[in-house]
Amino acid sequence: MSTVRPVASPVADEAAPNEMKKIAVASVIGTTVEWYDLFVFATASALVFNKVFFPGFVPLIGTLLAFGTFASAYLARIVGAALFGHFGDRLGRKSMLLVSLLLMGCATFCIGLLPNYAAIGIWAPILLLTLRIIQGLALGGEWGGAVLMAVEHAPAGKRGLYGSWVQIGVPAGTLIANLAFLFTSSALSAESLLSWGWRVPFLASALLVGVGLYIRLNTSETPTFRKVKDAAAQVKLPIADVLTKHWKQVVLGGVATMSTGTSFNLIVAFGLTYGTQTLGFSRNAMLSIALIACALCIVLLPLFGKLSDQIGRKPVIIGGIVAEALFAFPLFWLLDTRDFSFALLGYVLMMTAFAANYGPIATFLAELFGTEVRYSGLSVSYMLSGLLGSAATPIVTTALLSATGRGSSVAWYMIGSALVSAIALVMLTETLRTDLANNQRQRARAGERA
Repeated sequence: MSTVRPVASPVADEAAPNEMKKIAVASVIGTTVEWYDLFVFATASALVFNKVFFPGFVPLIGTLLAFGTFASAYLARIVGAALFGHFGDRLGRKSMLLVSLLLMGCATFCIGLLPNYAAIGIWAPILLLTLRIIQGLALGGEWGGAVLMAVEHAPAGKRGLYGSWVQIGVPAGTLIANLAFLFTSSALSAESLLSWGWRVPFLASALLVGVGLYIRLNTSETPTFRKVKDAAAQVKLPIADVLTKHWKQVVLGGVATMSTGTSFNLIVAFGLTYGTQTLGFSRNAMLSIALIACALCIVLLPLFGKLSDQIGRKPVIIGGIVAEALFAFPLFWLLDTRDFSFALLGYVLMMTAFAANYGPIATFLAELFGTEVRYSGLSVSYMLSGLLGSAATPIVTTALLSATGRGSSVAWYMIGSALVSAIALVMLTETLRTDLANNQRQRARAGERA
């Protein structure tokens, strides 16, 4: 196999090795906090919210309502991506990361203080939905800024590696969220968990936010943005520029990333519900399986990111997408054995496919856009993928299970999502050779050749 050599970028090479390590750590910890806050909600939606905020419904309908609230944040993420992307392209990456982290932390902490349905009636789910939307706004700005802090500082030959470190926040945040619920559910009775124990993981997020803020305050603005700012070359309305001149990259990038949300949420959201409510696994058993799979993903993501620096972004990503489709049926066949070891194997297979897909995708999306609109373009494209993949998955899969009674029916949904993503990815150009210092006009011409 031939090796593609990336073009060096003198701007991106400015970060010293020690500075690059600090930026990588800041990216991992900051995004881990944000995704912990997001996925502690997803875990609670699968395990307790149907009883705490949506009582009076049969379990499946209550779960659908809980997942509907979970999905609402994905609409807010689009708005957050446009809002934070605008100011991130105008004022800088670092300041927007600090604001998004504070906003997410406050919303998550307040969820832990919410009265339940029995106490305040319909206001309980309304307040839950409101705070969930605030979480979505914050995450809409967080991810893109974190990616750019890593990718725009990194040398050209290591952008895939450092971009993949940002992606670790997803499995790491999920792992900590599952660990928090595993601990509380193990230490408490089912009654205590529903009464007050579920609040502990939400309130504990305040500690993680404090650590994240401290680390991010000690990082520097990216060299590529400083160059644009020094030249006073910022675009007046970045989001308008993105949607009018770079809409093809936004749409195709979002669709190409869609299957990552489908596969991951199949595991961490639907899988927990299916395993506990349909197959009869204990809550702790399913949380343990998800925890082990996420730990493996943390190890795999940088490996696939580094591989994309050697052979290109698209070959690694397309390999992950194909594997997601191939492992869709085996995942449910293994789960349906109702055996812990086989269920874990199914999770490991799908998580490996996800890691290959997800590891290089952040760098790939960032390289599609010029510096002047990169925050906006990257964020909106990725949040679009969340709306298409992550938001729809828990609802569609739960509805499919209700209609067919068979978990294997969900495999077809995974295969369809992978097929659509693969088609979109093929329509985009390889970005490994991209020089991040190029302006947006050069990036637009590259998109037109895709």
